Amino acid sequence: MKSARPHPAWAPWFFLAPFLLLFAAFFAWPLVRAAVLSLEQTYGPGVGVFVGFRNFAFLARDPLFWTALRNTAVFTVGSLLIQMPVALGLAILLNRPSLRGRAVFRLIFFSPALIGMVFAATLFTLIFEKQTGLVNFALHSLFRGWNPDFPWLEDYLMASLILAALWLYAGFNMVYFLAALQNVPQEQLDAASIDGAGPWGRFRHVTLPAIRPVAGFIVMLSIAGSFQIFVLPYVMFLRTGGAGPLNRGLTVVMYLYKTGFLIGDLGYASAIGWVLALLLVAIALLHRALSRGETQ
Repeated sequence: MKSARPHPAWAPWFFLAPFLLLFAAFFAWPLVRAAVLSLEQTYGPGVGVFVGFRNFAFLARDPLFWTALRNTAVFTVGSLLIQMPVALGLAILLNRPSLRGRAVFRLIFFSPALIGMVFAATLFTLIFEKQTGLVNFALHSLFRGWNPDFPWLEDYLMASLILAALWLYAGFNMVYFLAALQNVPQEQLDAASIDGAGPWGRFRHVTLPAIRPVAGFIVMLSIAGSFQIFVLPYVMFLRTGGAGPLNRGLTVVMYLYKTGFLIGDLGYASAIGWVLALLLVAIALLHRALSRGETQ
C-alpha cells in the first residue's frame, strides 16, 4: 500500500492567501497609513507636512473635540441606562411561555434594527418636527397645556437622539437577552422556588448571574456602537449643519468627518480616529478587568 504523499510546505499559505491579501489591503495598510497621517498636517489628499505629535497636542486643548467627546459620552450613558432595562424587560416578557403570539411580537420589536439608518433618522426628524411632528401633536391632544411647537430637535436634541436610538436598538439587544434567558438552568429556578424565593428573588439570585456574561457583551457592543455614531445625528440635525444648535449634537465621528472631508485636514482627522480607537480599547480592557474581578 502506497503511503500518502506529504503536502508541500506552501499549501497552507495558498489557502490563507485570499484572507491575508484582503487583510493587508483593507485593514493593515489603512491602519499603518492612518498612523502616519496622524503625524502630519495635510492640505487635501497627497499634500502634507510632518508635524510629529502636534496634532495630538492640539487635540488635547481643542474645545470642539471635548464638546464632541462630552456629547458622545452623554449619548452613550443615556442610551445604556434606557436601552438595557427596556431590552431586558422586553426579553423577560417575550420569554414567557404563556404569552400568545410571542414570535410575532419578537419580530415586531426586532424589525427596527432591519431599517436603514438614514430612513430611521428621516423618520424621527418628521416625528420630532416642531410644528407638524407626531409627538407634539399627540402630546397636545392628551395635554391641552402642551406647547404644540415644542422644539425637540433644537432644545432637546440629545433626548430626541436617545429616543431614536432606543427605537432602533432595543429590539436588537432584546434578542441577545432572549438567548441568554433561554439558557438559564430551569432546575436552578425550580430549586429557588422550592426554597421559597419569589419572582424577584429568582431573578436576582439565579437569572441575573446566569445572563451576566451576555449583559456584559451587550454593554460593550452598545458602548462601541454609541461612540461611533454618526449617521443618525447627522441626518436628524441636518438643518442645523448636522451638529445641532451650538454643536450640542456634535459627536466624535462627526467631528472626524468634518475635519477630514470638509476641512481637508486628514492628518488631524486621523489623530481623532486614533484617540477614539485607544479610548475604546481602554474601555474594553477596563470591562475585562471588572469582569474578571466579578468571576473570582
